[in-house]
Amino acid sequence: MVARLTGRPVVRTGRASGSPVEVLLDGGTPVMVKRGDGPRAVRAEVAGLRWLAAADAVRVPRVLGHDEDWMVTERVPTGSPSPGAALRFGRALAALHGAGAPHFGAPPPGGPEDAWIGRAPLRNAPGTDWPRWYAEHRVLPYVRGAVDRGTLGGDEAAVFERVCARLPELAGPAGPPARLHGDLWNGNVLWGADGEVRLIDPAAHGGHRETDLAMLRLFGCPRLDDVLTAYQEAAPLADGWRGRVGLHQLFPLLVHAVLFGRGYAEQALTAARAALAG
Repeated sequence: MVARLTGRPVVRTGRASGSPVEVLLDGGTPVMVKRGDGPRAVRAEVAGLRWLAAADAVRVPRVLGHDEDWMVTERVPTGSPSPGAALRFGRALAALHGAGAPHFGAPPPGGPEDAWIGRAPLRNAPGTDWPRWYAEHRVLPYVRGAVDRGTLGGDEAAVFERVCARLPELAGPAGPPARLHGDLWNGNVLWGADGEVRLIDPAAHGGHRETDLAMLRLFGCPRLDDVLTAYQEAAPLADGWRGRVGLHQLFPLLVHAVLFGRGYAEQALTAARAALAG
């Protein structure tokens, strides 16, 4: 399969089972091979990587071949986070967001509207204003999913409904749609051995730039203060952005509540109640 997708013979396959796995191609080129998590997942990821790369801002691994189920990308040798890499990453992320998107909810060109974030379905449907779109497509679907799984109770779901009703006042100043990575937790940030960051596994779409930054904070990105300092210098955030971090973290926390259970639901409830309290 790898030879078919890349046009080069495979010399050795890594010992790791599952996906992704490292494979060595003829000529000594190491690559990563990944299977999609669901229908259209590979198409969405490939389109997302190419859309991010087209901004000429952040760096991503090159896609060397793919079909509907599998993708092959270059392997990124990793190193340790450094202040310089973090500052460059912050500036690059600001430039990525500034490249924009046609509208909130815009999928990458060639990408499907029905995509994935990890193993959870992700709907990229158009919206004209961020508060309404965020409520309809990034908060309430996962609240319903958590209720269906018994992870949230009905009274708890009502907390998120109250947040959604107040989103126009809680969301801060309006801004244009940003080009988002969309699943920017620390595991998707590769600190390259060459001192440059690469981003992997996007759930790319048009959204609010504070969402990517909030996800970086949620799961503990190294040298985040340096990243944010450089970002702010390149593209200052609207006043009050720190107070809106929890609002933007509702989306990834609810996705995790659907996938992984009650602990994340409790974190999401804490963030929702804090947003309502102001």
